[in-house]
Amino acid sequence: QVQVVESGGGSAQAGGSLRLSCSFSGNSFPITFICWFRQIPGKQRELVAGGNSDGSIVYSDSAKGRFTFSRDNAKNTASLQMNSLKSEDTAVYYCNVLVRRRADGTPVDYWGRGTQVTVSS
Repeated sequence: QVQVVESGGGSAQAGGSLRLSCSFSGNSFPITFICWFRQIPGKQRELVAGGNSDGSIVYSDSAKGRFTFSRDNAKNTASLQMNSLKSEDTAVYYCNVLVRRRADGTPVDYWGRGTQVTVSS
């Protein structure tokens, strides 16, 4: 039932900035964890940043110091401010919304379709 939509992708030059947004709706439970993944062609999808409902935030080594994650629970949105972009940031970025975990620990989560980010040198 949860719909997840990413936006804000596009093209940027190295050193520039982009802001990605994730909007979601249809959730019947409070959102536990929201995170951004990215997939570079030929590589596995990797976690970029995410935030738990308790306010804790995690970043990948690549994102730390350059990207800033935020979430607005009242508006059902999450954002990823990306500064100092590098060509290696080029990827499809996906928003993942974790509604809850089952008793066995498996996630009940939902994915957006992704938004393309292209950074030129």
